[in-house]
Amino acid sequence: MTEKFMNLTMDTIDREHVCCAISDKKHQAGVLEKKKWLKERFTEGHVFRKLDVQGKVFIEYAPLETAWVPIQGNNYMYIYCLWVAGSFKGKGYANELLKYCIWDAKEKGKAGVCVLSSKKKKPFLSDKKFFLNYGFEVVDTVKQEYELLALSFDGNKPYFTECAKQLRIKENELTIYYDFQCPYILNSIVQVKEYCNEHNIPLHLIVVDTLEKAKNLPCVFNNWAVFYKGEFETHHLLNAVFLKKKFLL
Repeated sequence: MTEKFMNLTMDTIDREHVCCAISDKKHQAGVLEKKKWLKERFTEGHVFRKLDVQGKVFIEYAPLETAWVPIQGNNYMYIYCLWVAGSFKGKGYANELLKYCIWDAKEKGKAGVCVLSSKKKKPFLSDKKFFLNYGFEVVDTVKQEYELLALSFDGNKPYFTECAKQLRIKENELTIYYDFQCPYILNSIVQVKEYCNEHNIPLHLIVVDTLEKAKNLPCVFNNWAVFYKGEFETHHLLNAVFLKKKFLL
């Protein structure tokens, strides 16, 4: 491997891309929100490490205590996203990124590393099989569908909050919890608003803008969660096509 990896910092973030939406114009406003969100996280130990290429090759993780997810644990690192796409697949980059995260966690005296996954492979969630190969194990579940995987260094294990296992809210209208950790979110919000306005569909949008809100959400959350008729439906980002197919036929 001749390419080099880099960790984004306050000094480099404005001139570097954040991988997910490098050149797609409709997501550039979301990229700006993402960078703003990252700048507020760096002082908390948040790490965004990427390959120095024009491509989607990166890992993003943070101390679990300050990670915006309804997961608790003692001194863990939480992986938000590990993504290698396109022509960069099959070259060992995902292995390198995960090895770095594990090394970094040990160097910082962490008790382990954890990540949100699922029993069967789902879009926007980490591949369970890949992490199991590195010694991760399932330590908690929600709905017998979503799984918390952990690699423990000392036997201590993280867990979903009791709130995350509720999967119910009082509101019956389409309700979406979201933050700006992902560059694709802003465009999804725009599409959902337009579709719901056009079809007179009640919509309740709840921005998760504090750590406290994130830790007390009534569902699994990795930056996006959808409820409909009071029930948790999906972590999948929505657009008009997905809305019509999933909820509104």
